[in-house]
Amino acid sequence: MKNGYLSFSILLWLNRSRCKNNKPAIYLRLTVGNKRAELSTYQYVSPELWNAEGQCVKGNSEEVKAINRRLVALKADLQKHYSLLVTSGKPATAQALKNSFLGIIEHKRTLCEAIDFHNRRFSEKVKAMTKSARTLKRFEITKDKIVAFLKHYFHVSDMPLEEIKFSFAPDFEHYLSTIEGIGSNTAMKYVKILKQMLKLAVDQGWLPVSPLSGFKCSYQDPQRERLTMDEIMALYNKELIPRLAEVRDIYLFCCFTGYAYTDVLYLTTDNIITGIDGEKWIVKERAKTLTPERVPLLPIALEIIERYKNSPYCQLYGRLLPVNSNQRYNAYLKEIAGICDIKKYLTTHTARHTFATTVTLENDVPIETVSQLLGHKSIRTTQIYAKITQQKVSNNMRLLRKRLFGEGVALQKRTV
Repeated sequence: MKNGYLSFSILLWLNRSRCKNNKPAIYLRLTVGNKRAELSTYQYVSPELWNAEGQCVKGNSEEVKAINRRLVALKADLQKHYSLLVTSGKPATAQALKNSFLGIIEHKRTLCEAIDFHNRRFSEKVKAMTKSARTLKRFEITKDKIVAFLKHYFHVSDMPLEEIKFSFAPDFEHYLSTIEGIGSNTAMKYVKILKQMLKLAVDQGWLPVSPLSGFKCSYQDPQRERLTMDEIMALYNKELIPRLAEVRDIYLFCCFTGYAYTDVLYLTTDNIITGIDGEKWIVKERAKTLTPERVPLLPIALEIIERYKNSPYCQLYGRLLPVNSNQRYNAYLKEIAGICDIKKYLTTHTARHTFATTVTLENDVPIETVSQLLGHKSIRTTQIYAKITQQKVSNNMRLLRKRLFGEGVALQKRTV
């Protein structure tokens, strides 16, 4: 019988080290894959009466018939317990089968239990408003991916923590990349979350050490798209029908504030304050990280806020801007890009990256300031967004050229 790729067999044999009245005990040997477990039938027989090939006792006496019936019943009962283990999705190991047959409840923490515990703890922080619901959703999706991997790779829906090996991480990443078609960086993020969950299991004493602690998550350097200033102005100046104009305005608002979709969705007039410079600022916590962001509002952002202050949607729901559902928002952005002849894939991520590069860094805003505007906890995160562009190089070299070789400067080109 097969359990996924594991063979299953039952063998009856005489255990001569366990005797009663000089008769060896008949033992059951359970083999699942290459693992064994043994248990006594509590039946005893003289060696000369044992038929090893037929797996039964020789003879026609009532005692012999009773023993043979008992052996057949035990094997059938074990087959039933094995089938129950397999259909329940639990690992049908030899030891697990023996424990099930004997009624031994040996609770060993499983991977799904560890994940559920992790997510339950995190959900309490979400309720306390110290963590993001969006991050919790990512953890829940991670569990779905792990369960799908377990079913595909191990033919089970859960696994004892102690059975997880180091190879689990690269195998999981390979499954995500090849079977589910997930990008390399995203697949690594799921593996990183799994490592985080197992670390909590170690903290709870369910594992002595994490089997994945030595696995290093590596990421490819992503090519982040951004709009040029010409493309921004093409969007800004394009005449659009109202439903598309609204989405275009929200997108431009993100380009000039650095906000993500979720952050703009929940903005209210309460988020607008007068800053230390007397100008209007937006102050809020980022939905993703709960990190405070303080963003001075540029003229285009202020213009967009003013345009929608009397919007029925904003009035009804107390919102600063009329933001569509994420699905409709992305669909309309694709339509807008086509109308404006922009060949790039417009998303809130491209808007945020546009703010980091085209709007701020290329206009000589220091990266430390950009990091604060984006609400990053570390400037290293900002550096991922803000790769130096050709425009930035051109601007800096133009200033250098002016300082070193401009009119009235000591360094001058020699006349030939």
